[in-house]
Amino acid sequence: MIRVDVVYDVVGAMFASIAALSAMDRANARRGFNAAFWALLAAAFLFGNVLGDLGNGVLVLMLVLIGGSGRLGRSHPATTSEVEREAVAARHGPWLFAPLLIVPVVTVAGSFIFKAIRIGGAPLVDPGQVTVISMALGVLIALGVAIGLLRAPPAAPLQEGRRLIDAVGWAAILPQLLAALGGVFALAGVGRAVGDVFGHWLPLEARIAAVAAYGLGMAAFTMIMGNAFAALPVMVGAIGAPLLIGRFGGDAAAIGALGMLCGYCGTLMTPMAAHNIVPTALLGLPPGTVIRAQAPTAIVVLLANLALISLLAFRS
Repeated sequence: MIRVDVVYDVVGAMFASIAALSAMDRANARRGFNAAFWALLAAAFLFGNVLGDLGNGVLVLMLVLIGGSGRLGRSHPATTSEVEREAVAARHGPWLFAPLLIVPVVTVAGSFIFKAIRIGGAPLVDPGQVTVISMALGVLIALGVAIGLLRAPPAAPLQEGRRLIDAVGWAAILPQLLAALGGVFALAGVGRAVGDVFGHWLPLEARIAAVAAYGLGMAAFTMIMGNAFAALPVMVGAIGAPLLIGRFGGDAAAIGALGMLCGYCGTLMTPMAAHNIVPTALLGLPPGTVIRAQAPTAIVVLLANLALISLLAFRS
């Protein structure tokens, strides 16, 4: 059976390659810190299952130490000029988007096809991770098509990936760290504690109040944590499961899905979210520019999601 470990190995190999290229980059005065940072992240993906909790915890602390020290530098590997890129764009036209479209197509197709393939009575792909594995396959296929289409050297994806990830820096792993934080909060019982606080101060006996507390809480906790996946265990444990599902009989799938959408509205309004940090870093924008542009839309969509929870989760 193909398990998600294969995806971890591919990602780990990518970060290991970036670490090696960083170590050999004499033009970067901070190449040692870059190489150490990405090598540690590669070790987390490649050997995390054998390091154990203590080993992974030490590894994360080392990542935080290097990233938080501000010692990561930006690399400037050789790349094509603007004139060369314009010539390639003119030559290939809309076909430049073909590799991008391959990823979602393969992900959706694989999610259905792999579930139906069984060998000796056992599934070919782990049913619980079929979407992630399909997406990884789509990325690899798209990468091969892009190299062939552009006639790029095999090392080009790694060099361009290194240039991009060095520009983003430590923020590239922020979603992973924050998602793990959500799991820690769930195990620590933060959801129950938040539920007790909400129950003491808010009139959650009314369904509409519980819906508002759940949706707004998802957005607020996402803004604090920077990641809706980190906020979901907290708010489901606090309000979603005990009140919306348990007391009011709401549909668990609708409550979970729409709760995530409320959380995504929060990601549009927080400096903790990586997708707000990345364009600011890459484009040299003033702090807060991206958030200010997104906030009005986020508020409107958040209110719409609250209405959808009331309409779709309690139809009976």
